[in-house]
Amino acid sequence: MSVFAVADLHLSFFPGSDKPMEVFGGRWINHEERLKRSWEENVRPEDTVVICGDISWGLKLEDARWDLDWIDALPGRKILLKGNHDLWWNGITRMNRMYEDMRFLQYDCAWAEDFCVCGSRGWLTPEHDDFTEDDEKIYRREVLRLEMSLKEGQKQLDQRGEGKLVGFLHYPPAADRSAFTDFERLFLRYGVEDVYYGHIHGEDGFRSALQGEVHGVRYHLVSLDYLNCRLLKIG
Repeated sequence: MSVFAVADLHLSFFPGSDKPMEVFGGRWINHEERLKRSWEENVRPEDTVVICGDISWGLKLEDARWDLDWIDALPGRKILLKGNHDLWWNGITRMNRMYEDMRFLQYDCAWAEDFCVCGSRGWLTPEHDDFTEDDEKIYRREVLRLEMSLKEGQKQLDQRGEGKLVGFLHYPPAADRSAFTDFERLFLRYGVEDVYYGHIHGEDGFRSALQGEVHGVRYHLVSLDYLNCRLLKIG
């Protein structure tokens, strides 16, 4: 049984949608079909795919349902985290009753094989050029949400006696390698070895993205366009 990660599906199958991703460059051409092909070629029913946010362009859950149904029809179990464009994300209890094999993660954790999936949306971090006082409030809230997830993960890990905590965010945990954000501190404190995130797009973004080992933690970019519309096998 395997575990995969990906972020930024940016689906828009709902009626009346006008969000052609091709306008953002050639990596997005036919991105839904290419993702589906990679998914069906690699994922078995017993596998798990973690989706790190920006799932649907829908503004309401009834719109996003078209995209969620599309994901649900693909093989494997899915664990989903919220992205900054997932404005439809509302009512976690109701959402988690919608599908048998899809788990919406918020404040807590979920298991995929021996991986304890912990994470949150994340946000802009203080060293970012565009960081404002309003961002500070959201940043602090997301740090708290991540800590709640990691605490629950550690609790369950202690009870099981085996496995490891693995981190997932939508936003990068830091804007550059010289920073040491509260997200990074939490991952280090809880002994997380690997963190997967999305949100970063375009060649310039890819070149500057936080990748590899930083402050004792390995970071991995899994934006769909960075992965050329394929899933990344992580376990």
